[in-house]
Amino acid sequence: MSNDDQVKGKAKDIGGKIKEEVGDATGNDKMKEEGQADQVEGKVQKGVGDIKDKI
Repeated sequence: MSNDDQVKGKAKDIGGKIKEEVGDATGNDKMKEEGQADQVEGKVQKGVGDIKDKI
């Protein structure tokens, strides 16, 4: 069963991947870096959710 952190984390990760790809395609380094940061943040949040789910 998924919890809020897992769902939000996965969504943030996917959004970050899209943002990174758009930034890469348009040559916008700032957007690309923001996308990469969003992915890391999403993975951390999903990890927190995974831990909560196990507890």
